Amino acid sequence: MVKKLKKEFDDDGRVICNMDVEGMRWYDKNSRRRDPETHKIHAGNQLTRSEAWQFTWSAILAGLSIVAIFSVAWVVFILFCTQIWFR
Repeated sequence: MVKKLKKEFDDDGRVICNMDVEGMRWYDKNSRRRDPETHKIHAGNQLTRSEAWQFTWSAILAGLSIVAIFSVAWVVFILFCTQIWFR
């Protein structure tokens, strides 16, 4: 049996997900005052009104198409059961 060598974890200090959530015991109330840059929304990342509408409309259409596919599959299954299987 071949043993796999474990690679050492190299921590670069970056924060992937900030776990400082209000209401938890470790929540630091002064973190927003100390580091205000992390909580700002930059103008380049904000969507325009038309872009937001496009994303919303696309999400609604995607959801409706999935519902339509499942509905058609359910109807075909019911027809199969009543017309072929239960005869």
